[in-house]
Amino acid sequence: MSNHIKQRGEVISQDVRSTIARRYHTVTAAINREFWNSSSDTQNSLYVGSYGRGTAIDSSDLDILMLLPESEYSRHDSLKRNGQSRLLQSVRNAIMTTYPRSDIRADGQVVKISFSDEMKFEILPAFKNTDWDGSWDGTYKYPDSNMGGNWRSTNPKAEQDAMKSKNASSNGLLFDTCKHLRFVRDNYFSSYHLSGIVIDSFVYHAIGGWRWSLLGSNSSAVSGTYEKVLLDYLNQNSVWGMLPLTAPGSGQSVSTESSLECLKKVMNYIV
Repeated sequence: MSNHIKQRGEVISQDVRSTIARRYHTVTAAINREFWNSSSDTQNSLYVGSYGRGTAIDSSDLDILMLLPESEYSRHDSLKRNGQSRLLQSVRNAIMTTYPRSDIRADGQVVKISFSDEMKFEILPAFKNTDWDGSWDGTYKYPDSNMGGNWRSTNPKAEQDAMKSKNASSNGLLFDTCKHLRFVRDNYFSSYHLSGIVIDSFVYHAIGGWRWSLLGSNSSAVSGTYEKVLLDYLNQNSVWGMLPLTAPGSGQSVSTESSLECLKKVMNYIV
């Protein structure tokens, strides 16, 4: 694999991680006070998105899933005219009490917080899905205020576990590749859209048995071969402007329509 896979900007510094953690706890406490009548700054929340999957870089948004009481789902689901949008506004108002001077807005499926230092958080309010006997099935439902409002499902823990497992078997190559694609996207193709879940799902499936060679071991791989394999996988599996992808672990369908053009540009640049 080419040596340029790792570059500055792909590693999140300890100072930035400390800021992320502090804001994570602050947001968690604000939402818990509003919805759970609790002062806990750790319960009912978890990192999701690229940060939760281990593939974030210093320019990545930070995604937090906030579990809300089932009563809130029932109340907003019964509302006419987009109860999902009203739920997002309720979460926004809870965060506003703590960050009144930050730019906070509800946007589709999340509440976005833009801080003055350009760090961005996206808060996903969610509820546990249960199976026929009332047991949690490991997935969450979350609001989508687009197209009049509906509920979608996600399984972030399954995705995180699958990514972690394959990263270990590739000696870290999976995470490094995902981070490098983000770096190229953000520095050379920032005017295009390429979602993090598309990057991670694509590399997860395309990586095959490739892995970093351990220190001191011999490798017969030719420089650039790995990147070419990824590009070939992309070209061979793209049909009519679409790239069929499923999320690691969860197997949920991943929409690639708005991301495929940028993914091709990023891969061609790397090759």
